[in-house]
Amino acid sequence: EHNCLLTGNSAATILRSVKMRVTGGLVRGRKLMSPAIAGARPTSDLVRSAIFNILGQDSISEARVLDLFAGTGSLGIEALSREAAWADFVEMSSKQCGVIKSNLDITGLTNRAEVFCRKTESALSSLQGSYNLVLMDPPYRMESLAPVLQALEREGLVEDGGTVVVGHSKRVALESRYGRLRCSGTRRYGDSAVDVFRAGLEQ
Repeated sequence: EHNCLLTGNSAATILRSVKMRVTGGLVRGRKLMSPAIAGARPTSDLVRSAIFNILGQDSISEARVLDLFAGTGSLGIEALSREAAWADFVEMSSKQCGVIKSNLDITGLTNRAEVFCRKTESALSSLQGSYNLVLMDPPYRMESLAPVLQALEREGLVEDGGTVVVGHSKRVALESRYGRLRCSGTRRYGDSAVDVFRAGLEQ
């Protein structure tokens, strides 16, 4: 058993956007600050919009969200704009943490969020409770995402019926299952791929 089943339009070409905006919800159209460090690769507006179209509003409304490798915070902010109840952001770069806080201020969403400026491994072992939705688009240079997905499962951070969305290079194939997390499908957008995992799906 290997990587997720590919579904959707695998030939779509998505150009990475330099200017970033919230693509939907309460603060749709609000401009976001770009990354503060060289070589950072923010999730493009088009890919973000596609992710939330795949999820559907029922998966987002009133959800408790975790944004890992948060970068500019664009994924978690998108969820908050689309009526998620709360978002925790995890980012190891202090400069990027500053960008996330600025973007929360810009969008007026600070009172529904917390920023954890630490390594992902450390955060996953100390975060409290479970999440309805986990979003992550880690650096493409990461050779394996398995440790992160295994840690989410081991620490019980995804509630039954919850969703984990993983953005990654199309050259990296994820397993179809990590404990209770089972892949329900993959979409490809240019050089990017997005895998969607559901927690507690039956075989």
